[in-house]
Amino acid sequence: MHPLTVVTGGSRGIGAATVRQLAAAGHDVVFCYRRDAAAAADVLRDVHATGRRGIAVRADTTDPDQVARLFDAAADLGQPTGLVNNAGTTSRIGPFTELTVDDLRHVVDVNLVGYVLCAQQAARRFTTGGAIVNVSSAAATLGSPGEYVHYAAVKAATDTLTLGLAKELGPRGIRVNAVAPGIIDTEIHTVSGVPDRARRAAGRIPLGRAGQPAEVAAAIVWLLSPAAAYTTGAVLRVSGGL
Repeated sequence: MHPLTVVTGGSRGIGAATVRQLAAAGHDVVFCYRRDAAAAADVLRDVHATGRRGIAVRADTTDPDQVARLFDAAADLGQPTGLVNNAGTTSRIGPFTELTVDDLRHVVDVNLVGYVLCAQQAARRFTTGGAIVNVSSAAATLGSPGEYVHYAAVKAATDTLTLGLAKELGPRGIRVNAVAPGIIDTEIHTVSGVPDRARRAAGRIPLGRAGQPAEVAAAIVWLLSPAAAYTTGAVLRVSGGL
């Protein structure tokens, strides 16, 4: 029996790399996306090319009904055993004093409320154990001054969510961990208004370069695997030394 994993935000960036690596590792994968149906179709083709089953679902993870529909789609393939809480966003880089309430609420909704709703569905539906991996950020401990302190604060909440759920769900055989990427070369920097941020930041990263989505995905896949069977409540930093 193959593991069945739900991945949010699976059409691009870290999410797409994770879906592809999970399929290569023998997982059936159900993933959601917000807008880019063509990118989702490309990822789904790659899943099927490995011989694994997959479903792409258009869903907004801040909407509890759409989250339930995502997990219902997974149930069509069998009993889900994994969740990767990855769907996330940021807002434009800038001083804290210029943060708008709309940007604040959007970042909280996507990066925290969405994670909670998805983890809640997983906790309800993982009847034979399982594993959850939350995608946090090195920003949680760096604070991101002058960039997006509110995003860093929400990612710190992700770390706390991870720890609390690990303790609450552990007795049921459900492991909960997080990965904390540093500056990764993805499209999220376009949302921040600095598309070349990954290149610009290379000089302040101890390893001298931004990370690649596949490098974060590898950590996620490990945390979902039997090799990590005694790992829960951990935040694995994948940040090049930041």
